[in-house]
Amino acid sequence: MVLKVFFPSCCSSAESGILIGRWISEQNSAVVLAVLHFPFIPVQVKQYLSEVQRVTKVSISVLGSWSNSKQEKEESLSEFLEDLGTIFSHEPWIQISKEGDSKFWSCSILQKHSSSPKEEEIILVYYDQRKVMLSHLHPPLDTAASNDHEAKDASKLSAIFDTVAKSTVLFMTDRYDDGPIKLTHWQSDGVEASIIVELLKQASVPACMLLTFLLSLISGICRSRVLKFWPLSFLWSKLSTCEQLGHRLQHLQVISSNKKAQNQAQLMRKANIFVSLIIDVALGILLMSWLYRKNRIGHLAEAVIPVADHVAEELQDLLQWLMGAPAGLKMNRALDQVLGRFFLYHIHLWISYIHLMSPFIEMILWYVGLSACLGLTVALCILSDVIALLTFHIYCFYVYGARLYCLKIYGLSSLWRLFRGKKWNVLRQRVDSCSYDLDQLFIGTLLFTILLFLLPTTALYYLVFTLLRLLVVIVQGLIHLLVDLIDSLPLYSIILRLCRSYRLAAGVKFRVLEQQDGKPLRLLMQINPLSYGSVIQTYRLPTYSCYPKDSWTSLCKKLFLGELIYPWKHKEKQD
Repeated sequence: MVLKVFFPSCCSSAESGILIGRWISEQNSAVVLAVLHFPFIPVQVKQYLSEVQRVTKVSISVLGSWSNSKQEKEESLSEFLEDLGTIFSHEPWIQISKEGDSKFWSCSILQKHSSSPKEEEIILVYYDQRKVMLSHLHPPLDTAASNDHEAKDASKLSAIFDTVAKSTVLFMTDRYDDGPIKLTHWQSDGVEASIIVELLKQASVPACMLLTFLLSLISGICRSRVLKFWPLSFLWSKLSTCEQLGHRLQHLQVISSNKKAQNQAQLMRKANIFVSLIIDVALGILLMSWLYRKNRIGHLAEAVIPVADHVAEELQDLLQWLMGAPAGLKMNRALDQVLGRFFLYHIHLWISYIHLMSPFIEMILWYVGLSACLGLTVALCILSDVIALLTFHIYCFYVYGARLYCLKIYGLSSLWRLFRGKKWNVLRQRVDSCSYDLDQLFIGTLLFTILLFLLPTTALYYLVFTLLRLLVVIVQGLIHLLVDLIDSLPLYSIILRLCRSYRLAAGVKFRVLEQQDGKPLRLLMQINPLSYGSVIQTYRLPTYSCYPKDSWTSLCKKLFLGELIYPWKHKEKQD
C-alpha cells in the first residue's frame, strides 16, 4: 500500500522536532502543517493541539518526528525521536530525516501496535503551504462530462486544501514567540501584515455605516409611493438609465452590508462588484474630464441641430421616393399619397420641436455630462435614452406602419378562413367550422380584394420603417451590450488570475524531483490555475439585460406579422 506524506517546502530547513498535521485515513495520507521544535513539554503540546482542534474543527495531532542534522546523525537523538512515538502514540509514526547536505531524504514508518507490520511504499510530496492555504480549489465546470474517477480525485485534493486553509490558527504561533510552543511553518519568518491595511480596515467601518444609512435613505425614496404613480412609474420602468441606477444601487448595498461573506463565492462576488464599481466610476470621470476639456460640450451641442436637420432631409427624400414609383413598383396612388403626407407632417413637427429646444440643448448636455461621475455605464445608458428620444419620430413611423400592416394581415387571414367555411373560436382558442350565407361571402370577397390590393403599398412603408427602426435598435443594443459587459465582467477575478494565478486553482500537477531505489519518491505539487474562460464563466456577475430574449424564429415571426418589437421588453435579471 502507498502512503503519501504531504510536506511543506518551507519546513525543509527547519530544526529537528516533531511533525504537526492531520492524518487522513481514507486516503492513507498525512498532511504535515508545521514542525514543533525542542524543547517542549508533551502535556502543553497536547493541550495546545486540542485547543487548535476545537477552533479549527480539524483533527490535528502529532504525526511523527523530523530530524535535520547538518552533522553526522547522533544515535541519542534518533533514539529520542523514536521514543516520542510512545508518548504521543500515533499510528503510524512517521520519521523523516535529512542528513547533512544530502539531497535524498530518508523516511520510515513505525507501527508499534501492529502485530504484523507491512512494508509500505512512501511518496513524499512537497507543497507550497502559503499558496495552498490562499488558493480555492474549483470543481470541474462540466460535471456531466467528468467521470467518477475525476470526482474522487477532486474530493481527495479538496480534503488536503481544506486542511491547510482551516489551520490558520495554527500559523499564528511561530518560533519567535515567547510561549512554550515554537513552530516552523509558512509564516515562521514573520507574520505578514500591513499597517496601512489595518488602518484602512478600521476607517472602513464608519464609512460603511454612513454609506449604508445613505443607501437605505435612497432606497426608501425609490420605494416611495410617489414613484408608483403614472407617468413616473412608466418612465422608471422604460428608461435604461433608471434601470442601471437601480442595479448599481443594489451593488452598493451588497458592498456596504455588514454581513460577513459565508463562503468563497460570496467573498469573490463582493470583491468583483467593488472593483467593477471603482473602474466604472474611474472611466466615467475620465469621460467627464474629456467632455469638459476644450469646450467639447459646446461643439457637441452645435452639431446636434445640423445632424437632426440632415436626418430629416434624408427622411423627406425617402418619403418622396416612396410617394412616386419606388424601384418601378406599381403602388396604390391614393393610399401612397395619404401615407406620404401623413409622415411628412410628422417630420415637420419633429423638426419644429428640435429647433424649439435648440437654446436648451447645451445646458442639457452640460448636466448630462456631469452624470458621468456616476460611472461610464450610467453615461452609456443616458446616451441610449438620448438616442431613443432623438429618433422618436422614426419609432412613431414604425408603430404606424406596423399597426396598419398588422391590421391588414390579420384581416386577410380572417377573411381567408371565411372562404374555407371556418372561423376563429375566441373562447376555445381554435379554428372551428362555420356556415356563412351569400351576403357574408360577397362582402368578405370585396373586403379581401381591397385589403389584398392595398397590402403592397402598406407592406413597402412597413418594410422601410422597420429597417430604420431595426438600425436604431441595433445601435442601442450595442450600447447595452457594452453596459452588460462592464457590469458582468469579474474584473477582480481576472486581475487575481493574472497576478496571483494560484489563488484560483483548477487542480494540481506533480513533478518528479528525485527518485532512487530504497529512498522515498519525492514529488513537487504545483497548482494548475483556472483558465480565463473558466474564471469569467464561474464569477460572472448577474446583469439586467435590456434587450428581448426572443429567438430568431420568434423575431422573424413578429416581423412578418407586424407585431411591435420593444427593445425594453423582458427586463429580467439574468444569472
